[in-house]
Amino acid sequence: MTSIAHRMAALFRIKADKALDKAEDPREVLDYSYTQQQELLQKVRRGVADVATSRKRIDLQINQLRQSGGKLEGQAQQALAAGREDLAREALSRRTAVASQLTDLQTQQATLQAEEEKLTLASQRLQTKVDTFRISKETIKARYTAAEAQTRITEAVTGIGEEMGDVGMAMQRAEDKTEQLQARAGALDELLASGALEDATLPAGRDDIQAELERVTAGQDVDRELARMKAQLPASATPSALEGKSAEQGAPDQEGTS
Repeated sequence: MTSIAHRMAALFRIKADKALDKAEDPREVLDYSYTQQQELLQKVRRGVADVATSRKRIDLQINQLRQSGGKLEGQAQQALAAGREDLAREALSRRTAVASQLTDLQTQQATLQAEEEKLTLASQRLQTKVDTFRISKETIKARYTAAEAQTRITEAVTGIGEEMGDVGMAMQRAEDKTEQLQARAGALDELLASGALEDATLPAGRDDIQAELERVTAGQDVDRELARMKAQLPASATPSALEGKSAEQGAPDQEGTS
């Protein structure tokens, strides 16, 4: 059962792949791929913008800490000049903490700067690939459209396309039905002529004997009509009169010869 199930699943996948391949339009697939690449490019660009924004924020913080450190150093000098060593020590202590924060921010700044440069380079490379893909996509689409049009024209001319194939099959079916009807009509005519099939349009009770009697009666009617016409002809025009006249014309010739 497992083997049969595997074979059925494989057959289903084959048929599904064929159906998908037949329904798939490469132009739509190319357009979809181009759209996906554009979306990816937009994401990379947004990433570059986010990294650049974070770097700019750190730059501002670094500038603020530098200003704060300079201010604290100035306060420490003023405190020493005023004889307030304790205030000078506090100012220098705070300046040290600011310097430590400044070092951390500078490290983050360097990291973000490197990340920004990396993403910018990746964005430029991806932009180049997208532009190249767009040109290739349009070229392939144009070639596919031209090949599709040429194929349809060739199929229409040769009659091997689906539409023309349907027309050809319809014509063949019409010819077959016509031949069948002609053969049936010929067979019915032969059966009617031979008397094996009765004519349903004739009066009821008519059979072959009656038909033969009608033919004989029709022949007798013709003979009677012919005899009547012969009787109406002049005596000189009858065949016997013509034969007698020919005999009289030939008699003197025989005497003269003798």
